Amino acid sequence: MAQRINPTQLGELKEKLVFINRTAKVVKGGRRFRFSAIVVVGDGNGHVGYGLGKAREVVDAIAKATDNAKKNIVKVQLRGNTIPHDVVAKYGAAKVLLRPAAPGTGIIAAGGVRAVLEMVGVQDVLTKNLGSTNPHNVVKATIKALLQLEDVHSVAARRGIDVQKVVRG
Repeated sequence: MAQRINPTQLGELKEKLVFINRTAKVVKGGRRFRFSAIVVVGDGNGHVGYGLGKAREVVDAIAKATDNAKKNIVKVQLRGNTIPHDVVAKYGAAKVLLRPAAPGTGIIAAGGVRAVLEMVGVQDVLTKNLGSTNPHNVVKATIKALLQLEDVHSVAARRGIDVQKVVRG
């Protein structure tokens, strides 16, 4: 599992609201509404976190989700403005494919995947959601995929071979 980062060590964190859900509890006097919110935070420089917050008011739910996200920040391995290699990750029924792209491509993604990639600082990437589109699981699958990324030097060190052999295959 990845090392959690202390948010005080980072610069200014941006936040992005991914999804708000409203639930209703039917009581004698009518309906009682509650809200849950999913928020992604990141510094745009390889750090990202997500959080879930629940409350009776939307603003309170978003605030709780943001606080929770700041407690769950992790470091992601990037290569310039894209990711080092293809990666597929699954969380629940959500399956996400991330593929590096040429400069100028942009973020080809939607929903939770786009939010996570924008907050982590990726600018050029191709993605495909292969399973469920449930925002909770899509965000978790995307972060799981990003945590699987490795750079060439760490792969070479792990295998005990030269970097050029890793690049050539």
